[in-house]
Amino acid sequence: MTELRIAIVGFGKIARDQHVGAIAAVPGATLAAIASRNASLPGLPHFATVEELLEKGPPIDAVSLCTPPQVRRAQAAAALAAGKHVMLEKPPGTGVAELDPLVAMAAKAKRTLFATWHSRHAPAVEPAREWLAKRRIKSVHIIWKEDVRVWHPGQTWIWEPGGLGVFDPGINALSILTRILPYPLFVTAAELAFPANCQSPIAASLKLTTIDGLPVTAEFDFRQTGPQSWDIVAETDQGRMTLSRGGRIMEIDGKVVAEAPDEEYRELYRHFVKLAASGASDVDLAPLRLVADAFLLGKRNIVEPFVD
Repeated sequence: MTELRIAIVGFGKIARDQHVGAIAAVPGATLAAIASRNASLPGLPHFATVEELLEKGPPIDAVSLCTPPQVRRAQAAAALAAGKHVMLEKPPGTGVAELDPLVAMAAKAKRTLFATWHSRHAPAVEPAREWLAKRRIKSVHIIWKEDVRVWHPGQTWIWEPGGLGVFDPGINALSILTRILPYPLFVTAAELAFPANCQSPIAASLKLTTIDGLPVTAEFDFRQTGPQSWDIVAETDQGRMTLSRGGRIMEIDGKVVAEAPDEEYRELYRHFVKLAASGASDVDLAPLRLVADAFLLGKRNIVEPFVD
């Protein structure tokens, strides 16, 4: 198998914590370079920008964009124009429409564009999807609450326009939801809590539904301390299904029926290697559309300023 030579662009917390190890563990993938203004990895060629990487760097086949979403569109366009496959960390961009030109570029160049949703690859997600497909779902409730100071320390970009705020983790829940439900859904109402000194929300409450009226609610909060909450609960005609720990554990009426170690990012790179082998793309924008609609429909409430 020919190795897919990958350069990571943007070497922050998620790249160091997840991407480096995942690439090393996946057959057919190899880490060839780093492009980052502020960080490097010993033993690998380093460049300040994706443009410098593409002009002066070693031979590569693909880039994995782990930069803040506000700059990914331009970086992806540069990489595709240079004939590289492109992986986009989530969220894939700051808006829905900006992905369309990238999809067209990738198709024209016969290169892969992969908009990743790592939480869909949590080990209990597929068992949950298969279980729900055979039941009548009565309601779904999401509780997704975490401490921003733990998961995004000092990352001011998340509070800027396009940074998504609490929807940066919340979109993980929506990515699971749009995978496990057997039918599409849409936002009907939202309340968004904006710190007085920030341009993106720190908490959100959503109401969603399907064309048949399935009630779905979601609570997102970046102010959680102590134990973190990443849970999806579905009431059905044959019991309660609970996904916890971000999709790692599945329970039916309190009994664990699926649990496995986390290999989300390894699964992403396994899929990326397969996609790149044929030049196929995988760009599902359903989670991002729900976030966009939450902003469109959301009632804006101002809360106390956020100090990191």
